[in-house]
Amino acid sequence: MRVLELGPYPPPWGGVQANLVAIREHLRSQGVSCVVINITRHRQADADGVYYPRTAWGLLRLLFRLEYDVAHLHLGGDLTPRLLALCLACNAVPGKKTVLTFHSGGYPSSAVGQTAHPATLRGFVLRRFDALIAVNAEIGALFRRFGAQAARVHLILPHAILDSGGAEDLPASIDGFFEAHKPVLITVGLLEPEYDLPLQIDVLGKVRERFPDAGLLIAGSGSLEDDLKRRIMGAPWRDHILLAGDVAHPVALRAIARSDVLLRTTHYDGDSVAVREALHVGTPVVASDNGMRPEGVRLVPARDAAALESSIGEALAEGVRRTLPQAGRENLQAVLDLYRRLVWRTRRKPGD
Repeated sequence: MRVLELGPYPPPWGGVQANLVAIREHLRSQGVSCVVINITRHRQADADGVYYPRTAWGLLRLLFRLEYDVAHLHLGGDLTPRLLALCLACNAVPGKKTVLTFHSGGYPSSAVGQTAHPATLRGFVLRRFDALIAVNAEIGALFRRFGAQAARVHLILPHAILDSGGAEDLPASIDGFFEAHKPVLITVGLLEPEYDLPLQIDVLGKVRERFPDAGLLIAGSGSLEDDLKRRIMGAPWRDHILLAGDVAHPVALRAIARSDVLLRTTHYDGDSVAVREALHVGTPVVASDNGMRPEGVRLVPARDAAALESSIGEALAEGVRRTLPQAGRENLQAVLDLYRRLVWRTRRKPGD
């Protein structure tokens, strides 16, 4: 069996990227051929079975030229016309099975998500896929509102905890930040408006009144990088905030494990990989309540500075790290098993 994964491939790193990499590593460890087409604007030279087409035509050529049995498309954000066109292209290749994972936690409750209906272009496009993977129950319900058959909808949580996570050394700038600050608050994700990072920057000043050596480590990249730099430079506690930029996923895991609290402040969010990773390595988590956080997370209302400050203080004062059992690879195996079922249905002869 040969598999083609399409989606955002690191760098930069994020939850979707980490999940895609984890799937690919698991497939290859099981002897399954797996190539990747990166569909973002972040491009490198083609290498090790990862392709970075520069144009839509280049992507289409790869879709029709590469050898594969299953194409698995990973999408986040909104179902834009461009992404719907990509979905249709994937399903236009003859003889291939197609799978879609939709990673957008905020879409089902958004205004456009609330218009989900079978008699829409989105519903028509999504029903072309042989299988739809929902990373949470809300997305599964969204697929069914679009008219997808229940048998084609599969709830498989994302998996991104790589076995090599603890083996990476921290870059000198991050290691030095840990040496100079105690406690360290960390946030890992994209530098985008929905993650409300200015709130974290502002609240750090209040946290430092109680914990004078506290620091905030922000790992990630995105459109707000320059704005955040200016906001940090304007804060009296600017020397105690490290905007670390994009870091490799194993490095992020090690930094999360070394931190005292992971922050996940969002206007909307799905089933955050970073939150689950922090819980598994024993780092306390304070996160905006999105109705689907795992057990063990301290929940705060979105955009509530006072509640965020209070919950951070409680987590630091408690000082208890509860390490959960290390995640197995069941979710990755569930994806592989799904691929195999799809291919088996194609190859079996009548009467088998």
